[in-house]
Amino acid sequence: MAERPEDLNLPNSIITRIIKDAIPDGVNVSKDARLAISKAASVFVLYATSCANNFAQQNKRKMISGQDVLDSMTELEFDELVEPLKKSLEAYKKSQKDKKEATEKRKQEKTQEKGEEKTEENEEEEMEEEAAGGGGVEEEEESEGEAEDA
Repeated sequence: MAERPEDLNLPNSIITRIIKDAIPDGVNVSKDARLAISKAASVFVLYATSCANNFAQQNKRKMISGQDVLDSMTELEFDELVEPLKKSLEAYKKSQKDKKEATEKRKQEKTQEKGEEKTEENEEEEMEEEAAGGGGVEEEEESEGEAEDA
């Protein structure tokens, strides 16, 4: 748990970026206004997290799910945030799925490349053995033929 209340604040760089994205260019925000927005955002996040945690505990889970957060927004009467959050959650899930598929595809390609390298190495070894030993299979056939003649 946080030792001081300030430890629960969101990073100022993130808050500043959100403020810049939300207001038109050329509008300046004072340091006090940024501080107030930062504290309000921190309280909102903590309150929403607490409510989502209550939903998780009601369902006998220790981990908060995306659905818990969506339910908490409805519970806290922030219904206008539910749809944008759903869209963001779906986009996040899709990006994670795409990332996972790309990783698996790269792993499969590496495995196939290693398999091809091993196949090439095996072919080279067989060719070297044939060149050095004159082909071990033919010798066995000849010795079998000699055994039959005897």
